Amino acid sequence: MQNNSILFTDYYNEWIKIYKDGAVRKVTMNKYYLTLSWLKKLVPYLKISDITRRKYQELLNDYANFHERQTTMDFHHQLKGAILDAVDEGLISINPTRKIIIKGKKPRNKKIKYLNHFQLQTLISGLDLRGNKNMDWLILLIAKTGLRFSEAIAVTPKDFDFEHQVININKTWDYKTNTGFQPTKNNTSSRKIQIDWKTVTQFSSLIKNHDNDKPIFVENKIFNSTVNERLSRHCDRLKIPKISIHGLRHTHASLLLFAGVSIASVARRLGHASINTTQKTYIHIIHELENKDIDQVMRLLSGLN
Repeated sequence: MQNNSILFTDYYNEWIKIYKDGAVRKVTMNKYYLTLSWLKKLVPYLKISDITRRKYQELLNDYANFHERQTTMDFHHQLKGAILDAVDEGLISINPTRKIIIKGKKPRNKKIKYLNHFQLQTLISGLDLRGNKNMDWLILLIAKTGLRFSEAIAVTPKDFDFEHQVININKTWDYKTNTGFQPTKNNTSSRKIQIDWKTVTQFSSLIKNHDNDKPIFVENKIFNSTVNERLSRHCDRLKIPKISIHGLRHTHASLLLFAGVSIASVARRLGHASINTTQKTYIHIIHELENKDIDQVMRLLSGLN
């Protein structure tokens, strides 16, 4: 096959296998292959040598017709590495990704669902934490730590440092394909999370006879939907707003922010790659806190004589 006749879809497929297979997590690989499927849908006959800045912009525009701006940006980042390699290999004469414009559909108004302090207390008080472990213990752990679901179910007894009141988060559990332990989402997701003395007491008793290296909450296959259903039933029974397991992570972060914990500390506790992620995710709460701060500033200034 002549270089100038290579289809972009074929080049990108080979590029994924050479540079990404075995180097990134399975969930990230799936994103690359999803991008490939969109290439096959939008530009099935585009040759690598025919990619110009105009052609590339048209591709992004076509993708943006179906997706929000941030998703289009992610699509662009998934493609850019391969395209720059094609430029280096001489298959494309000039970098077509230069000065591109990212468009997209208007974002949906997404209101993050979380419980207030009283509602969370009601939920925790209503959990069945008697005797042996069950999924209510997992709900408690996520509520108290803000862990991602995949992080929480990967926790083993060895990850608890009860003396220093810390949980070491250094892995996840692949509950989607059931392939066991996997790396954390990013480098900053490997972290130590402080826990309160009551959680220390509860979990030290729960796991005392559990295998030190085995996940506490995984016996057979575990499903996110099963735990969500259990949480949903609790919410109905306790007459509090219905949220998901991921909503408990939002609840944890929201309560910390409302309590005056800094955004930087919340970002570290959640394992966000960047403080910008925390700011974007909880922007509505930050706005509420800013309004509260303004009120405090005005009261302070008006009291000065």
